[in-house]
Amino acid sequence: MPDDLKMLIGGKWVDSVSGATFEATSPSTGEMIARVPEGAREDAQRAIAAANAAWRDWASRSAFERGSTMKRMAEIVGERRDDLARTLSLDQGKPLRAEAHDEVEELIAYFEMASADATRMEGLIPPSVDAGKRVFVYRVPRGVVGVISPWNWPYTMPGELLAPALAYGNAVVWVPAPSTSVCAVRLAQCIEDAGLPPGVFNMVTGPGPVVGDEIAANPGTHAVGFIGSIATGHRVAERAAGKELLLEMGGNGPLVILEDADLDAAVAGTLTACFLNAGQSCTAGERILVHESVHDAYVAKLRTAIDGEIRLGDPFDDATTMGPLNNSPVADKTEQHVADAVDRGAEVVVGGKRAPHLGSELFFEATVVDGVTDEMAIAREETFGPVVPVSTIRSEEEAVRIVNGSPYGLLSAVFTRDLRRGLRYAEAVRTGWVNVNEGTNYWESHLPFGGASGSASGVGRVGGRFSMERLTELKTVVVGLD
Repeated sequence: MPDDLKMLIGGKWVDSVSGATFEATSPSTGEMIARVPEGAREDAQRAIAAANAAWRDWASRSAFERGSTMKRMAEIVGERRDDLARTLSLDQGKPLRAEAHDEVEELIAYFEMASADATRMEGLIPPSVDAGKRVFVYRVPRGVVGVISPWNWPYTMPGELLAPALAYGNAVVWVPAPSTSVCAVRLAQCIEDAGLPPGVFNMVTGPGPVVGDEIAANPGTHAVGFIGSIATGHRVAERAAGKELLLEMGGNGPLVILEDADLDAAVAGTLTACFLNAGQSCTAGERILVHESVHDAYVAKLRTAIDGEIRLGDPFDDATTMGPLNNSPVADKTEQHVADAVDRGAEVVVGGKRAPHLGSELFFEATVVDGVTDEMAIAREETFGPVVPVSTIRSEEEAVRIVNGSPYGLLSAVFTRDLRRGLRYAEAVRTGWVNVNEGTNYWESHLPFGGASGSASGVGRVGGRFSMERLTELKTVVVGLD
């Protein structure tokens, strides 16, 4: 029998006020796996009220006490790692052996980092113009932080916001993506079981345009952290006007392969860049720019590598390296982008279609599309599917122009044997992160991650202590000695 899940408000597991539910289904089979409360604005309002009643007490606790609670969360996740990984494969579609366990381990790292970072809210004692006064500048929590998270990494994406927000003394109201609500409930259970005071952590399931919009716009939230699409991120920013924002939005992961690149390394980097999580990553390689002198050799090596290393199939099969796409809109968009590219003159080298015989319409073949040009949707937009869109370039300078001509600015990568060229490229492109001789899906969870200023990829930085800039604020206190 499918589970009947609850949402967490004020320390209690509850249904929606309306009693409405929606079905959670497995992307690999289409079968219903749970019934989930369909939250309404009133549910989000109740959660915000509970958070406001709780946050001042939580903020007044010792940083070491809060850090200890974060440590306990990490331990609970570790104790439940197998169940969490299996839930991830069932609800999101990631291969259990190849990917799901890795995401759980990274979630543990986020809570462990937050445990340490809780004790690093250091301030300043700047001088006063008046010798009879002393100035203290503290870092203090924002208050109530609204968190809106996506379905592609349903543990680590919320984890990189929830863990530091709680560690720094904020209360949280979390709205997870509906299509991975089962994962969200399992994670919420881990957080709640660590012993937080009631109301410090709340989770409301339901449609983003309803409950997500409410936590963005409601005056009871003091900061909003969002990870997701550009269009939704812009809407969140509009609705949360005047609040502190931490927005991690889309990218198209331009990956540049210069004429002096190690092609074997570049191909290995491409496989991870384009097929990790079936391409459903904000840092996925969605624009592969290959120098004309190595183009043919690269494509040939890539085709051979895909045939030998990418296995599409049941997420619970140990041999599977790539599972289904998570939802129909993403599968539809992937199919449309490939078709548009072919209509405009590109060639499908490998794959290019769905594989419903594997269990559902959400399985999509590992695909290489060659001859991609600027006017194609696959070059201009986020595809978010398992596609390698290959374009030919003639120079390093052309690559930089293409990357900087994009509205995105999240992450890019370059392959070259000349580290001077790699550093020159890194300093020339306007992306928040650059990998040299690594694919675009390489990151480390303690490092600052976010979009370049002025790009469509967001504002602020997640990653270890770097989220402190957005999740806390400075308070200045002047004391007279006379």
